[in-house]
Amino acid sequence: MFNIKEVDAGDVYHKIANTAGLRLIDVRSEGEVAQGAIPGAVHIPLHLLPMRVHEISDDAETIIYCRSGMRSAQACAFLQAQGKRNVFNMRGGIIAWVQNGLAVA
Repeated sequence: MFNIKEVDAGDVYHKIANTAGLRLIDVRSEGEVAQGAIPGAVHIPLHLLPMRVHEISDDAETIIYCRSGMRSAQACAFLQAQGKRNVFNMRGGIIAWVQNGLAVA
């Protein structure tokens, strides 16, 4: 079993402003993303992640999020199995982001 590293929404907000090269990946469906996403996030639906894993580099932190944090935890486990070590799950997903009063686009 993988030890998934997690960050909370408030930490992600501060990392976006203060971490050079930070990458934010949204693994939700097209329909979910259409309802709102974190500005600057790259959309890679969970089911397409195996085909796009080459787009994720360990050179910078990558934070993965979904609606509640469950699919993004699966994505982190998959990425770690592929040798990626600089990936983090956003605990609580976009629900936690919105509950913290943070903006979506």
